[in-house]
Amino acid sequence: MVTVGVLGLQGAVREHVRSIEASGAHAVVVKKIAQLDEIDGLILPGGESTTMRRLIDQYGFLEPLRQFGQNNKPIFGTCAGLILLAKEITNQSTVHLGLMDITVTRNAFGRQKDSFEAALTIDGVAENFNAVFIRAPYIERVGESVKILATYDDAIVAAEEGPFLCTAFHPELTKDHRLAHYFVEKVKESKKDLQDSQ
Repeated sequence: MVTVGVLGLQGAVREHVRSIEASGAHAVVVKKIAQLDEIDGLILPGGESTTMRRLIDQYGFLEPLRQFGQNNKPIFGTCAGLILLAKEITNQSTVHLGLMDITVTRNAFGRQKDSFEAALTIDGVAENFNAVFIRAPYIERVGESVKILATYDDAIVAAEEGPFLCTAFHPELTKDHRLAHYFVEKVKESKKDLQDSQ
């Protein structure tokens, strides 16, 4: 069984834990840097990206998280987690982890009151997936190695690049665990590849 961590500094942590366990993996809430050595994949949950970055800095997580990704360990960023993964953020000079070759726009669909749900087709993952958008970002540009998985109104809202997966919406806020299952399978493949290469 693989172990998937959920960064537990801020955001929808409990819901992700439920989704991971429903997908047949062991889930842990990551609150200490040392825990990164004990997990096979990591979810960066939704929340507020500026607050999350402040807490990441406060607890010394930035470089360890970046290293985790650079070691080809899978990371799944949802909503604010997508912003943390991006190499470029519009109207913002600083980036966070800079692991995915994407440009994102924060709060692109409006404020909290503009939250909505939409049925999406997620390429290779799910049809008719009920996506919950809350103050959601979207992906404005993708690099050549990035695969677009879903769009909404011509905006890119889910993508994948190597070990990294991201969504502008909150898959954990529904009882549909297909995206979590897809990520767990990605983590299993990654663990096997890492073991084979040793």
